[in-house]
Amino acid sequence: MAILKSFFIFLLAGLCEIGGGYLIWLWLKEDKPLWYGISGAVILAFYGIVATWQTAAFGRVYATYGGLFIALSLIWAWKVDGFKPDRYDIIGALVALLGVCIILYAPRTTS
Repeated sequence: MAILKSFFIFLLAGLCEIGGGYLIWLWLKEDKPLWYGISGAVILAFYGIVATWQTAAFGRVYATYGGLFIALSLIWAWKVDGFKPDRYDIIGALVALLGVCIILYAPRTTS
């Protein structure tokens, strides 16, 4: 159950980080209204809060976010921007996700 909760928190944080950044991108690059940028900034601030809900050490949590966000960013680009990831994008994301699992979930002994 702890792994499922952890995954949900990572997913929520990823959506906040990517979604907030995307709104700011649209505001600055696509000439959308200012409220896009403000909304994006609020969502990005919420991302910072959501990240603290993880129970692992800070460095390990953020390393894991990095790997997971690779995959989430490609899914976002595919579903929102119409960008179709190629096989190398998918292979790279799978390698990153394997790294995420090793970093965060590998059994460790305490010293």
